[in-house]
Amino acid sequence: MKQVLVFILLATNAWAADLQKQLNKMAAHFHGKVGLYAINMQTGETVALHPDQPVATASVIKLPIMVETFAQVAAGKRSLQDKLVLTKDNQVPGSGILAQLQPGLPLTLYDTVVLMMDLSDNTATNMIIDEIGIAPVNARITSMGLKDTYLYKKVFKPAEGIMPPDQQKFGLGKTTAREMAEVMESIEGCAAGAKPPSHAPANWNGINDPGLCRQMIEIMRNQQYRNMIPHYLETIDTSDQGSAIADKIGDLDDVRNDVALVYSKAGPIVISAFTYDNKDQTWIAENEAEQLIAHMAKLIVDTWSPAGLQPPKAPPSAKP
Repeated sequence: MKQVLVFILLATNAWAADLQKQLNKMAAHFHGKVGLYAINMQTGETVALHPDQPVATASVIKLPIMVETFAQVAAGKRSLQDKLVLTKDNQVPGSGILAQLQPGLPLTLYDTVVLMMDLSDNTATNMIIDEIGIAPVNARITSMGLKDTYLYKKVFKPAEGIMPPDQQKFGLGKTTAREMAEVMESIEGCAAGAKPPSHAPANWNGINDPGLCRQMIEIMRNQQYRNMIPHYLETIDTSDQGSAIADKIGDLDDVRNDVALVYSKAGPIVISAFTYDNKDQTWIAENEAEQLIAHMAKLIVDTWSPAGLQPPKAPPSAKP
């Protein structure tokens, strides 16, 4: 029996080393820079490329904004049925639909979060920031033990007050591939009812309500832009069974990011991918950075879960 276990351990280590080697090779041929951290939450296996390098989040910073929103709901400070009103001041360009609608439109907090996450709606994001505040988001980030993640300001609005000196470099927000993966891990851990491990405070977001965390996952499973991590993993219509991938994207001309919770038959896998200083700044499906992230995600999942994906069943409490 011992010989069998040793063989399995050696084979697993060899596969992991081979996966890392292939990822290194893919990144070496990329015309830009890559930060990557992926973890198999079932086995603890990881692969990484510059996982602790601070990078611009673009819209991925909306993930911790959602976490703080749900934490305030869990604490009784907010309700997902609270009414937010669309104002002209919050209407900004970029992704989303609310900038095209008439001011005065009432939305629930839940609906506004859905727009922020699934359409990456910038106006919805500003509405939520008005409701929950920037300082509480950063306090939540700090309480999770994340040292290089920060929300600076509202979207397409000037920074207010005294800013950290790196704000101009990172724009809306900064993070690392490892830290944003830990945010996603915290949501899955909470959804599964796991207790916060004392040795890893970043894996605890303070919500303590599996139902609320499952709602966050269900929202992200309907993320509408599927050209990065989901691209080669889900090639069928997921309308009936739902997606096996819950993710949040972020992009700028020279930045393409995607952070995902991938439900596989071998257990949940978190993939956190950030690219920056990208030479290819086109907004087409064949963008080099988006293709790189898609191929890396496919390689990681195929290696760790050869049997493929396993979409979770939506719980009855998936919606408020």
